[in-house]
Amino acid sequence: MNPFPHIIYQQNGSPNGPVSPVHSPAHTPSPPATSPGQTSPSLGYLAPHVPIYGGSMHLFSYQSKLPSMGHAFGPHSLLNQTTGSPGQTLMSPPSFASTQPQLNISLSPGVTNILTTNNLGAVNTTHWQQQLNYAQLSRQSATPHHHARQAAAAARNSSLGSSAIAITDPNNPNKPPVNGVLSKKETNGDKHDLPFQQWMTIDLGGMGLKNISKELFHYGFLTTLYINHNNLTYISPEISKLRHLILLDISGNKLSSIPSELGMLTNLRDLLMFDNMIVTLPFELGTLYHLETLGLEGNPINDAIKSILQKEGTAAVISFLRENCQVPPPPMERDWITLENEPAGGDRDTFTLLCYNILCEKYATTQLYGYTPSWALSWEYRKDRIRREVLRYNADIMCLQEVDTSQYEEYFKDVYSKLGDYDSVYWPKSRAKTMTDVERKSVDGCATFFKSSKYKLIDKQLIEFNQVALQRPDIKKTEDMFNRVITKDNIAVVTLLENKDNFSRLIIVNCHIHWDPSYADVKLVQVAMLMDELDKLAQKWCDIPSKSIYNYSSPQKISTIICGDFNSTPDSGVYEFLSRGTIKQDHCDFGDHIYGSYVSEGLQHRLSLKSAYSNIEELPFTNFTPRFAGVIDYIWYSTNTLCVTGLLGGVDKEYMSKMVGFPNAHFPSDHIVILAEFRVKPPQQIQPPPQFSGLSSGSNSNSSQRRLNTQLGSKK
Repeated sequence: MNPFPHIIYQQNGSPNGPVSPVHSPAHTPSPPATSPGQTSPSLGYLAPHVPIYGGSMHLFSYQSKLPSMGHAFGPHSLLNQTTGSPGQTLMSPPSFASTQPQLNISLSPGVTNILTTNNLGAVNTTHWQQQLNYAQLSRQSATPHHHARQAAAAARNSSLGSSAIAITDPNNPNKPPVNGVLSKKETNGDKHDLPFQQWMTIDLGGMGLKNISKELFHYGFLTTLYINHNNLTYISPEISKLRHLILLDISGNKLSSIPSELGMLTNLRDLLMFDNMIVTLPFELGTLYHLETLGLEGNPINDAIKSILQKEGTAAVISFLRENCQVPPPPMERDWITLENEPAGGDRDTFTLLCYNILCEKYATTQLYGYTPSWALSWEYRKDRIRREVLRYNADIMCLQEVDTSQYEEYFKDVYSKLGDYDSVYWPKSRAKTMTDVERKSVDGCATFFKSSKYKLIDKQLIEFNQVALQRPDIKKTEDMFNRVITKDNIAVVTLLENKDNFSRLIIVNCHIHWDPSYADVKLVQVAMLMDELDKLAQKWCDIPSKSIYNYSSPQKISTIICGDFNSTPDSGVYEFLSRGTIKQDHCDFGDHIYGSYVSEGLQHRLSLKSAYSNIEELPFTNFTPRFAGVIDYIWYSTNTLCVTGLLGGVDKEYMSKMVGFPNAHFPSDHIVILAEFRVKPPQQIQPPPQFSGLSSGSNSNSSQRRLNTQLGSKK
């Protein structure tokens, strides 16, 4: 029987497969796909005693459980057993063990039946029996390269015959190189090479190693690492670089402590540490929310932790560590980046705009954010942090997404009015129209707040993308529109604001685009419909009389900002369309889907738009979780009427180096605030944006191959 049935790997590529970074209620992390009938190619060696095995295999017991792999990665440079230059070894600092945090045995309310005496007595539970069984299997794997040899034996005995992969000439571009990385060309003929990893496991078990070179930790693609039954007394914190590890076996060594940086390996399912000298665990291991097996038998482990493991299992230990982990110091304040100094003399029509997806209550679940302590994930804690996070910037205009109806009506609307002098406009997503009054309170939507002392609301409009689709005769009857677009209830809230002092006007669009990375076509269609509807609205608003010195005779002369959560990275079709104003009809994001004129003529809009942060290069991320960190939130502005004078910088890099994901104690959402300061250009400087005479010939990039198919999309 295989005691680890979940450790089954894809034969080609990452075991994780395409993932989404963020929080869809219907998109929860899943274990790797399984195939009980897999078989393995034979074991190959490129260096003495460094086996790295390949292919697939029958899954037997723990000692023969190996992921699919390819070739070895070269010379015997990873090992430093008893000798070697100081620069190649990582020795333990003398006081390392004493620096480990001491266990606080005051338990969280969710952890029960904890014994803190030294006489725990015999415990006969399913959890502990499994622990003893796993420990016994571990002790049987003390011979050199036990797991690799088991894989080789399984391959030799396979009824399907040998499926060994020959080591080919690395200089031949038509053959896989010896390091196991293939060059996979993009389908449009670009010369951009994509890494294609064939092997993901290393077995260095049973070799008597005293040290391991830091070079090992450069293989960030590894999913399984066996360094069991050696003579290691120290594990380098640099092991945190192996972010794709699913199984780590450090059993049978001489470890008295483990680095807190292991908590960064959030993909771990199995952390085996049998038969060491470990007394306590770093609280930072509480972020290992996917962990299913924590092997501690054979260690003089703290009685409190041992009792939890015996009685309630691995998940309870991880929960205990997570709930009792000390809150780290807060990050440094985010820098304010000035792009344009105030000119000497003369008044400027300036304003600040904040955009923020606040992560509404119903999406903040322990299933999706298991790395976050329950107290930091609770709505009572987060809503107070959100309130403070937003008000601290005192922006003139605030565009919030994922604000549920009840929280807007019962909390945010009044709080921001009293504390920040804000009026507001709010609409929930389209599904709310089909619900009862009680049900609709949990539907999230978009809320736009503006300083009542500075701006007057002239008009407002809700854009429901599924309703707009039904009104388009060229696409309302297409199968893809019904199956893919109309079923999504995303919205945009559009407001026309007027400055009370000088009567200048602003169009503010607050939108939330569909999350799913497999629906790049839907994202592009939604943004295309948004631009079409915005053009109609602006045309209508040109007819509203104005006392302003500005000439609003055409839609392009009204200052326009389009912001929100677009769930699209900077290499997406959405980004390309908004920034370039045009996109080809056969853009790869459309796939083979049919959307009327959008795929027969392409897309085009009449505004000259630019992402505010592209003036300094986009931030490293606006959404941060263990499965995705990247930019998906934007503030787009019309460059012919507005210029950016300042931007809120990114989050402290030193702080981020120790974080696995948001939300946490300091950041109440998995998104961060983005904030820009704008200046309205004087009337004499405002010119109509350039008109596009045709569609771009270079927009058929293979962007969707390079991006979200691995991890994008916020949610909902």
